[in-house]
Amino acid sequence: MDSEVKMHDEKIEGRGRKADEEMVGTVDDASPLTRQVLWKMDVRILPVLALLFLCSFIDRTNVGNAKILGLQADTHMTDHQYAIGLCAFYATYIASELPSNLVLKRFSPKIWLPFLTVAWGTLTMCLGFVKAFGSFVAVRALLGVAEGGLLPGMVLYLSGFYKRTELALRIGIFYTAASLSGAFGGLLARGLNAIGHKSGLEGWRWIFIVEGLLTVFIGVCSYFILPNSVETARFLTPEQKEHGSRRLHEQHETHEEFSWAEVKRGIFNLQVWLSALAYFAILCGLYSFGLFLPTIINNLKFASDPNEAQLWTVIPYAVASVMTVFVAILSDKLKMRGPIMLATLPIAIIGYGVISSSTNPHVQYGMTFMMSTGMYASVPCILSWNSNNSAGHYKRATTSALQLAIANCGGFVASFVYQKKESPNFHKSHRIMLGLLCAAWLLIAVNVFWVRKINRDKQAGKFNAWEGKGDDRDPSFKMVM
Repeated sequence: MDSEVKMHDEKIEGRGRKADEEMVGTVDDASPLTRQVLWKMDVRILPVLALLFLCSFIDRTNVGNAKILGLQADTHMTDHQYAIGLCAFYATYIASELPSNLVLKRFSPKIWLPFLTVAWGTLTMCLGFVKAFGSFVAVRALLGVAEGGLLPGMVLYLSGFYKRTELALRIGIFYTAASLSGAFGGLLARGLNAIGHKSGLEGWRWIFIVEGLLTVFIGVCSYFILPNSVETARFLTPEQKEHGSRRLHEQHETHEEFSWAEVKRGIFNLQVWLSALAYFAILCGLYSFGLFLPTIINNLKFASDPNEAQLWTVIPYAVASVMTVFVAILSDKLKMRGPIMLATLPIAIIGYGVISSSTNPHVQYGMTFMMSTGMYASVPCILSWNSNNSAGHYKRATTSALQLAIANCGGFVASFVYQKKESPNFHKSHRIMLGLLCAAWLLIAVNVFWVRKINRDKQAGKFNAWEGKGDDRDPSFKMVM
C-alpha cells in the first residue's frame, strides 16, 4: 500500500516537474505562435514609432529647408548666430536623454513618449513665429529638451517586446523614417512654402506651423495605440501575452528595482564608449547631411532655384531608406552588428572621399547617394548592438541614453563644419566628415574584438562568479558580435 502511494506521489511530482520545465522551457522561435506574436507587435507598434521618429527628424531638420527659403534672411541672423541656434538644440537634446530614460519606466512609455511628442510639436509651431536670433535660440533649446528622450526611449521600449537578435530589424524599420524624413521633409517644405504670404506670415513659417500641428495630432493618437508592455497589450490574446513574456524571460528579462550600482555599471562600460564614439562620428555625417544637403545642392546650381533644390534632396534619402531595411534584415538574420557595419561604412567613406575632391556637380550629387546609404544603413546596427549587449533594465537604460548623449554631440560638429566660406564645393568640410567616418570604422573594429574576447572569457570560465545573476555578466549571456 505504501509503495503504491509512493509511486502515485512520484508520478504527480514528475508531472509537476514537467509542467515547470514547460513553463520556463525554451520557446521555439519558429513556432506559429511566435510568428503570430511578432506579427501583431510589428503591425501595431512599429508604424506608430516610425511616425513619431519621422516627426522628430522632420522637426529637427526642417530648419535646413527653411534656411534656404528665407528663415535666416527674415530673422536677420548671421551664419554664426544660425549655427549657435543649431547648437542650442543639441546641447539640451543631449542633456535630457539620460534623465528621460531613467524616468520612462516610472511614468510608463504609453504616457511619456506621446507627451514628449506633443511637447516638441507645440514648440515646432512656435518656431514659425520667431522674429530674431534670441527667440530662435530659446525655442530651439526647448525643442531639444522635448526631443532628447524620444530615440533612447524607443530603443529601450522595444527591448521590452523583442529579443536581442530581433532588434536590428525593428530599429531599422522605424529608423527608416529618419531617411524618409529627408525625402518627405523636402517635398513638404516645397509644398508649404508655396502657401506664400498668408495671414502676414512668410512661406517658410508655415513649414514649422503645419508640421508642428501634424506632430501634435500624431502624438495624441499614439497615446491610444501604444501598449506599456507585452502583458498589457490589448491586441494580444492571453496565450500570446504569456508566450511573449516567456520569450523575454529566456534572455534574463526579469523584474528589477532601481539601483545606482546598475547606472554606474552602465557608465563604466567599455562597449558603450566604443559604440558611442563610433556613433558620434556617424552622426556628425548624418546631421550635417540632413541640415546642409539643401544648401549644398542649391549652391551647386544643380537646381534652378531653392524650391527645385528641395525636390532633388528627396532621391538620396529614398534610396537610403530601402538599403537601411535590407541591411537591418541581414544583420538580424546573421545575428551580427559590428561586421555588418564594417561593410556598410566604407560605402559612405568612398562617397565622402570622391565628393571631397570632385568639382563636377553631377558627380557630387551622385556621391550623396553613397554617403546617405552608408551612414543610414549603419545606424540600426549600432543602436541595437549596445542594447543587445546590456542586460538589466537600468543598465540598458543607462547605456542606451549615454550612447546617444555622446553621439548627439555630433550635432555641434555638424553645425559649424559646413560654413558659407567653404561653398560651393565644401571640400574641406567633406574631408572632415571623411576622417570621422574612418575613425568610426576603427572604433567598431576594436569593439568587435572586445566582444569576441568577452565571449571567449565566458567560455573559459572567467565569469562563473556571475552565474545565475540574470544580467549580461552571466556566463550564459552571449554577447552579440
